[in-house]
Amino acid sequence: MPVFRVCSVILGYFAAKIKETLHLQTLAMYTRRKFFRDSLIGGILAGNADFWLKNAPYLSKPDKDAFPVVIATWGPNTKATAAAWEILAAGGRALDAVEAGTRVPEADPNDSSVGYGGFPDRDGHVTLDACIMDEFGNAGSVSFLEHIMHPVSVARLVMEKTQHVMLAGEGALQFALSQGFKEENLLTDTARAAWEEWKLKAEYKPRINVERHDTIGMVAIDMKNRVAGACTTSGLAFKMRGRVGDSPILGAGMFVDNEVGGVAATGLGEMVLRTLGSFLVVEEMRRGAHPQKAVETAIKRIVRKYPEQSKDNQVGFVALDKKGRHGAFGIHQGFNYALYQRNENKVYEAGSMLGK
Repeated sequence: MPVFRVCSVILGYFAAKIKETLHLQTLAMYTRRKFFRDSLIGGILAGNADFWLKNAPYLSKPDKDAFPVVIATWGPNTKATAAAWEILAAGGRALDAVEAGTRVPEADPNDSSVGYGGFPDRDGHVTLDACIMDEFGNAGSVSFLEHIMHPVSVARLVMEKTQHVMLAGEGALQFALSQGFKEENLLTDTARAAWEEWKLKAEYKPRINVERHDTIGMVAIDMKNRVAGACTTSGLAFKMRGRVGDSPILGAGMFVDNEVGGVAATGLGEMVLRTLGSFLVVEEMRRGAHPQKAVETAIKRIVRKYPEQSKDNQVGFVALDKKGRHGAFGIHQGFNYALYQRNENKVYEAGSMLGK
């Protein structure tokens, strides 16, 4: 047999095998696709709830006994969760609850990290940041706001009465005054004394878990399974003039999605901003992760990306999902949180990635 004839036979043989293999692969792909398509259509037509629960874990049926529920960063904020619970237990809206809850530390002169009594920047000015978000995805935010005791309420009005999401500085103040808020001196004698003492050395160094409280972030789910969140702070003590952290930034200091749940952050805002930690947690829950696993994922990412900063700085997250489950985790030990659920207002210690 001529050589070219032999080569032709061999090539024909391999061509047939390749064609057969491709046919089988195509058939397998078609079979898998057809199975999924038919299952999907069948689930829709039959109204098969179990199908949807398996294929969209974040839509799973909630535990009815778990609602209402509210969670807040830091144990001393049990008064804040109690104020939120009062609204939730009466059948009120989660949005109203988180606003009422976060207003509590804003008005507390003994809370040095939020609102009235908050420590000033290095020039002696108390500047405030806050954001709020409802079950429809609407949001409002203020940053670098001075002289107004309740920035979270100003943020809500930004959401409800303007076409904007965030107002800052002098513009935020003008808006607040136009809405009837009073201009007040927020620098207490205690905060002023702390600032005067700091000026002797003028050394800027954030400390971990100072007085076991910091920014308050709060998430609530009401009896109608509506999710809302809020976050408010006076920022880092003795910060540079004009500094804004994560608290007023949606997806960083706080984020909610009514299909999934919500999360709030606390700690060194710069580290949260660089990773959009709250948005990350919500998306992890959307993919089916338990809130505890989701917050751990966010903390691990921060530590992995910023190992040196993580040694001496704290970040913590609290989260709720639509099943009524919660999670909390920090970089270091000492982060705790308040949870009001099933008629019990308790403080819990969060887990941590590093032992310090």
